[in-house]
Amino acid sequence: MSSTPPVAAIVDGYSTGNFLPAAFTRLGAQVVHVRSTPEWMTSMLLPNTDDYIADLVFQDEEQIVKELRSLNVSAVLAGQEPGVPLSDRLSELMGTASNGSRLSVARRDKYEMIEVLRAAGLHCADQFKSDDPQALVDWAEAHGTYPVVIKPLSSASTDGVFICNDADEVREAAQQVLAARDIFDLPNREVLIQSYLDGEEYIVDTVSHDGHRFVCGVWKYEKTLVNGKNIYDKDVLLPADEFPVPELIAYVDQVLEAMNIRFGPTHTEVKMTSDGPALVEIGARLNGDMNPDFHQVCLGHNQADLIALSYMRPQEFLDRYGDRVYTRRQPAVVYNAPSGQEGEVKAIDEAVVREIAALPTVFLPSVKVPVGGRVRRTVDLLTSPLRIFMTGVTQEAVLDDYKRLQELKDKVYLV
Repeated sequence: MSSTPPVAAIVDGYSTGNFLPAAFTRLGAQVVHVRSTPEWMTSMLLPNTDDYIADLVFQDEEQIVKELRSLNVSAVLAGQEPGVPLSDRLSELMGTASNGSRLSVARRDKYEMIEVLRAAGLHCADQFKSDDPQALVDWAEAHGTYPVVIKPLSSASTDGVFICNDADEVREAAQQVLAARDIFDLPNREVLIQSYLDGEEYIVDTVSHDGHRFVCGVWKYEKTLVNGKNIYDKDVLLPADEFPVPELIAYVDQVLEAMNIRFGPTHTEVKMTSDGPALVEIGARLNGDMNPDFHQVCLGHNQADLIALSYMRPQEFLDRYGDRVYTRRQPAVVYNAPSGQEGEVKAIDEAVVREIAALPTVFLPSVKVPVGGRVRRTVDLLTSPLRIFMTGVTQEAVLDDYKRLQELKDKVYLV
């Protein structure tokens, strides 16, 4: 006897959302893609529509719900950040597992996000938003403490983030943000200014079903000064019992409750300040550095498969993962290699790429800029031209290969 496979709808399956169709397929499900915008968002890696049984374009709620019901969709989730509000609303209308739409704006707008935490009594940054650079300068001066942080209201990958040390820098940064579009190709109509949070920054990734979360991994951001900016260099996987991981997890549990994120993934960035954990931002989507095969090796699981399990086989997810925390199987680092080069890529030195790949702890090198593309001097995660996934038996072995990569990284591209 044949049975109809379950169907999940993935809204905006960009970037690492491309790992979701295979994860659902492994559980015997089919997937349908939903675009929240008529045009593709070309600033991100596009979804592969061949992985889906249909690619639907959102026009209005009645139309899309009718189409999803005709396909017997039983789960709706976001594949990437822009799809969060629509997936919240559609899951609510469809009566499937849902975080609801009441806090959808706060899950995308970084000002509203922090205000939700403040109302819940959680430690967070002071902040203000405006479309007027002078108003932002006035706030900074009245706040009385530098540095301050300037950023767009809803972007990612450190796009448009500035750390400012005086009024002139605040004004210049605000003008730059307002003149630009964010990573999702949307105009920045307002600018967010926040008090600077001291301390180290961490990633906490989770997957939840009905409020029972599994902590997939906690990573420490290590930064370095490149081209005059302090940028993300390495994401370092931490053991679950190492300080300050338990305190970070306890804080993120409160953030999940405040944001009413009871289903699906989160990618949360937290500073461990002198006054305790404080949220940088939370995204109701996968980690942008998530590679399933890499995570299987260093963690024994991966966020994409856990997401699919939480929606398709919730009891199995709860039995195996609910309210639990990961175990680090072996040390791991994600290295976002910076570039001091600038120019059009004439060629890629494949011999150098092979040498990088042959290093004992290099799991996967990702060459991000094709021939004919443009390498830029690195000022943020978006302008890092190489991402290298590393894991090995010892942390020392990983760091030895990391040192070798410093000598090889600028030899990959011929510009």
